[in-house]
Amino acid sequence: MPMKEEMVAMILAGGRGTRLKSLTSKVAKPAVFFGGRYRIIDFPLSNVANSNIHAVGVLTQYESTALNNYLGSGRNWGLNGTGSLTSVLPPRETPEGASWYSGTADAIYQNIDWLDKTHCKYVVILSGDHIYKMDYAEMLRFHKQNNADVTIACIKVPMAEAPRFGIVVADENNQINEFQEKPKKPKSDYASMGIYIFTYDLLRKALLEDAKDKESEHDFGKNILPTLLGEGKRLFAYPFKGYWKDVGTVQSLWEANMDLLNGDCDLELFANNFKIYSADTTSLPQFIASTAKVEDCVINQGAIIHGQVKHSVICNEVVIEKGASVNNAVILPGAVIKKGVKVNYAIIGSSAVVENDIIGKEDDVVLYTVE
Repeated sequence: MPMKEEMVAMILAGGRGTRLKSLTSKVAKPAVFFGGRYRIIDFPLSNVANSNIHAVGVLTQYESTALNNYLGSGRNWGLNGTGSLTSVLPPRETPEGASWYSGTADAIYQNIDWLDKTHCKYVVILSGDHIYKMDYAEMLRFHKQNNADVTIACIKVPMAEAPRFGIVVADENNQINEFQEKPKKPKSDYASMGIYIFTYDLLRKALLEDAKDKESEHDFGKNILPTLLGEGKRLFAYPFKGYWKDVGTVQSLWEANMDLLNGDCDLELFANNFKIYSADTTSLPQFIASTAKVEDCVINQGAIIHGQVKHSVICNEVVIEKGASVNNAVILPGAVIKKGVKVNYAIIGSSAVVENDIIGKEDDVVLYTVE
């Protein structure tokens, strides 16, 4: 891998995603479908491509087969060929033995050899399971302007939700004075997005020292960042103003899909600039019958609609039979909604056949999947 890159990306894509319930029983969370034609990991990968980063390592672990196959060479995001590189980096056996990634920092530590070969000056570390658009080149400019050791992308969140996140306390110049990992009593509403730019020399040293600490959980939020802050390193908060969603629960995944149907959604998924790229499903054309009534929907290729569909996201190869009614729902690939069935406030899993009404509530959506 003879490369020399100013900044490379490392995407942490090994999460189990247990709060997504049966949606992640056989696939990793970043491989879950979203927005009619995408998978969640399409967003960080497209951000990397759109930010003119040419080398990316994708760190997989839980139920990685489908995700590894989907990623392939990185061709779908333009991250293959001369001058570009996509590497899938699962845990591997070395002369020292074999071990799973035991934390976010340990995952990067186990791939220091890969990073060394890129001869990079900076590393951007990303989560593989968030929905957003970001130009990491702009974040790198901010990092350089502040002569930062670490830059953390941050966003304002409701104070009631702050205990779910890493929370930063920063001064008027965006320099971080304190970092709290999922605090019971947060000192601010400024949340880490789990997006970090590190100057690589400092990151490498910090990871090597953390690996020796038997008391460490080898986690960025719990160990690496607080340690560097305590050592007086320069940590800065990069203020992000756009759309960002951690789709870690069934409810939040549904909400993010519904956001796409909002005409003024900041994600701007339907804009031609800064596109989100994905694999082509090689589906047949969609078909909307004369009996169908469709309003305010995202509908992918291969869908066949005979019934009524309103304010919903419909993936490829979905069939909605005559007399069926789908409202405020997300229907994943290959699902069939049988004749006369009503689906409301729900996520219907891939290849599920729905023969009875599925009715949820706006604040308590129903997940229905194949057993």
